[in-house]
Amino acid sequence: MAENVWAYRVGVDYLAADLTGYGVEALDGSIGKVDKHSDEVTAAYLVVDTGVWILGKEVLLPAGLVTRIDHTAEKVYVDRTKEQIKAAPEFHKDENLGNSDHRDVLGGHYLSRMPFGVPPA
Repeated sequence: MAENVWAYRVGVDYLAADLTGYGVEALDGSIGKVDKHSDEVTAAYLVVDTGVWILGKEVLLPAGLVTRIDHTAEKVYVDRTKEQIKAAPEFHKDENLGNSDHRDVLGGHYLSRMPFGVPPA
């Protein structure tokens, strides 16, 4: 992959607080709350509990999708739509977290949906 979708973008203040419990906003609305996150260099991610949006599911979002974090409002903003996130390869925390093959497939999914860092028109 030409871009590292598994690293936070320059300027995103991800170290200011524990992101667990923060709301996550896609380009077109809320998708849930951060259940777990990692800020490892080149392996950073958010596990999002989707609540009623995708009942009983969690999704894994590469940290490179994060455009900004509002610590006052406790919200994380990502540059993908709800449909793009819902269409991602299924994620099961116990099986897939730390699985490099799943991470590669998931990264490919997000990078193929639109140019990295460019919101849809």
